[in-house]
Amino acid sequence: MSHSVENRFFAIVCGALLIFVAPLFVLFLFLSSERAEKEIKDHITVLLVANAQALAKPLWDLDEDSVTQISATTVAEGAIVRVNVRDLSGQLDVTQSTIPKSYKGDLESIDRPIIYNGIDGAKRLGTITVYYPKLGLFDGLKSEEIVFISIFIFAVLTVFGAALIGNRIFVIQPLMRLTHAIEATRRLGSRHHVDWQSNDEMGRLASSFNDMQSKLQREENELKLAHRRATDTYNLTPAMLFSLDKDECIAAVSDYWLATTGYDRAEVIGREFASLVSLDSRTQYVERKRGNTHSAARIDVTVKFLCRDGRVMDVLILETTAIQDGLSLSVMTDVTELKQSEDRILRQAITDHLTGLLNRQGFESALDAKINEADLRKRELACLFVDLDRFKWINDNMGHAAGDAALRELVSRLQKCMTPGDIAARLGGDEFAMLLLAENAEARAIEMTALIAEVFEAPFVGDARLSASIGIAIYPRQAANAAELLLKSDIAMYAKKRDGKNGAQIFDSGMLDDSRRRAELESHIETGLNEDWFEAYLQPVVNIDDRSIAGFEALMRLHHPQKGILPPGRIIEVAEETGSIIRIGNRIMEKAIADFARLSRIEGMQDTYLAINFSPLQFESELPLRMAALLSRYEIAPRRIVVEITEAVLMDDNPETRMVINEICHYGCRIALDDFGTGYSSLSYINRFPVDIIKIDQSFIRAINDTASDVSAKSRMLVESITTLSHKMNCTVIAEGVETEEECATLRTMGIDYGQGYLFYRPLHPDNLMKTLASLQEDRPSPVAQAS
Repeated sequence: MSHSVENRFFAIVCGALLIFVAPLFVLFLFLSSERAEKEIKDHITVLLVANAQALAKPLWDLDEDSVTQISATTVAEGAIVRVNVRDLSGQLDVTQSTIPKSYKGDLESIDRPIIYNGIDGAKRLGTITVYYPKLGLFDGLKSEEIVFISIFIFAVLTVFGAALIGNRIFVIQPLMRLTHAIEATRRLGSRHHVDWQSNDEMGRLASSFNDMQSKLQREENELKLAHRRATDTYNLTPAMLFSLDKDECIAAVSDYWLATTGYDRAEVIGREFASLVSLDSRTQYVERKRGNTHSAARIDVTVKFLCRDGRVMDVLILETTAIQDGLSLSVMTDVTELKQSEDRILRQAITDHLTGLLNRQGFESALDAKINEADLRKRELACLFVDLDRFKWINDNMGHAAGDAALRELVSRLQKCMTPGDIAARLGGDEFAMLLLAENAEARAIEMTALIAEVFEAPFVGDARLSASIGIAIYPRQAANAAELLLKSDIAMYAKKRDGKNGAQIFDSGMLDDSRRRAELESHIETGLNEDWFEAYLQPVVNIDDRSIAGFEALMRLHHPQKGILPPGRIIEVAEETGSIIRIGNRIMEKAIADFARLSRIEGMQDTYLAINFSPLQFESELPLRMAALLSRYEIAPRRIVVEITEAVLMDDNPETRMVINEICHYGCRIALDDFGTGYSSLSYINRFPVDIIKIDQSFIRAINDTASDVSAKSRMLVESITTLSHKMNCTVIAEGVETEEECATLRTMGIDYGQGYLFYRPLHPDNLMKTLASLQEDRPSPVAQAS
């Protein structure tokens, strides 16, 4: 009973007295003692003032008898037990004391100087010190305070006793009766009530307990009735219900279960349920509980069930285990038609609706299965990643319907090249993949790529010509799993695209390094855009005759904080593939125009032009407005801006691109055709598009003075022809990559208008270029050429 409610209540009350009452009592004693001590000090202070004045004359006269008499009078006061008078010279030291020898207490002292007021003024003669006993907590109590404390203690004890008696009567007694009722209910199983009535909380607790007992009695009766009803429902409900015992044997089945399966109750009761499951799904049924650690968890499994008449049903079994005495309750549902529908939906989900091949999801599943087959049969697996070249041209120029027709025709041709066991899939857009299982998968893959190349020899719908870039990876030679195999074949395909498209490429480890470098470069590009690493360097374009500056070409540079200037060619290539070239181009255009505005303030630079290179992807409908806003902001005339485009922009002949170029020309900007002489160069571009400037590629400039006479002659002939025809069509000609005086002299004889290259100026940061131009102006002011 050490932990009874009554004992705890007693402990709480005692604790409250110790925590709250005791500190108040101690505080009262302390304050009383402080008051008494203050009264004593005030009284002694008054005596000291009077005695110090009385002792002044005797101490001046060294009248020891008078000093002793005054000291005796002082010590006779009730509070003072010792007096000491001492002069400063040490000749007189009188002490009077009434302290008994048995006194062991502490003494408090108060001293005061003795001042004599003579003819010469006030003089300090000595000190009088009095001692009095130190008061304790109870020493300062007065009689009325002792009476008050006695009354206070009596009141506290009375309250304490009343609390214990009240707790005993109104709390402990009803709790004991409630406890006895609960114990009787637990031992006897009958519903006992508490005989206690009152209007307080204990009365309401007893009433609630009695109501609860009555309600439980009613619920027990209802449960018995519900059990009888559940038994009837189990046997009569139109659902295939059954129960299993702890040995997985049938303990009970419903009538509907018997009617659906065709069995008799006698022949299935006690029979192991797994024996009624077909062999191909029996293992799945037996393993159904292995992944469930909770004994009462619901388990669902779909298996094939054997009926008595030989039919096989797909059934979904929902099982709740161990509901009582190890028995389970399960319901079995015929899902045969549902499974057939799921199979149809699955085939649709993993099949490309346009071509009938597997889609990406289906291909990934087939790839896992093929890898498992390759491991079992000790064979290799080749994965061919096929990407169509120029398929976008068909969609853009002939319509998506023509593109879909071309894809269906391509699949029809490919299927004729495949053998049983080969798998083909359309991964999306114009990307396809093939899986070839063979002892020598590489040889089989090369053979298949040759067949695929033959497929593209004949034109497709609308006489369209296509080709394919194919990447090949071999499992397990080059990849350890499905994801790695698909990734490496994809890497090989992109390597082939970068090498010129239209062919096959087998993966090698060097491609991974290229891929990592590409990923690193993509990261540098994105970080450079976010942290403003891109700069617009400017390279002057000069007049071939007098080398005066005609204009500037803006060149993109990425200045990495640690690696310095990164190669721009590779950056442009990656940026065009990822689409970030648009953001880079806009950033370079804004910086170049801003720097060009600063350069234009230098004497002699007011009529120069700025050439800006544009990627084909940059020709969006918003480009003219963006350029107009920038030129207006920096007050630059449109005629001073040259838009440099490559032949790829003109060759694509995109209507939207053509419209953007025309708007730029109408606004007043000029067009320059960059790198002329490479690729599919044609002077018809000059006739069909508003081209003002032709820039001859540097490869021809370097060859005009080649040591091989035939190469030099052909190059000069080409340069002269391009120059003559361009001049006939009112186009200015600029030679790129001029590096030697010999090249410059040769170009001058050919009639080239302007030159650009390291012989004249290297690409410079705008700040450095401004310093260079400023220094040239100081040395020799030169006229500025006009490129027109």
